Amino acid sequence: MIQLKRAYEEPSSSDGRRILVERLWPRGLSKERADVDLWLKDVAPSTELRRWFGHDVSKWPEFQHRYREELRRRSAEIARLRNLVEEGPVTFVYGSRDQEHNSATVLKGLLESEGES
Repeated sequence: MIQLKRAYEEPSSSDGRRILVERLWPRGLSKERADVDLWLKDVAPSTELRRWFGHDVSKWPEFQHRYREELRRRSAEIARLRNLVEEGPVTFVYGSRDQEHNSATVLKGLLESEGES
């Protein structure tokens, strides 16, 4: 089971393993308050892709496509995440204000769709 949670939301016991899936540490957030178990920078979008997207919702479909392409080249990191998900509940922690249009939703969708096939 994969849950998504903004880094600025309070951690809870139902989160399971908390994995930060951002390339940059969320602004103004202490490591204690974030309470993440693991920070996987390498599954986050590249700096170039993140800057290109700039949270512009009109670019969302293309962002998803480009990010999935990047993830296809990161098979070791995806395999590691897949193993963590199989071990028990995980929460992907992300920094974006937009709870629908962010890289964590793409990552979750990719892992869940792979699990169905």
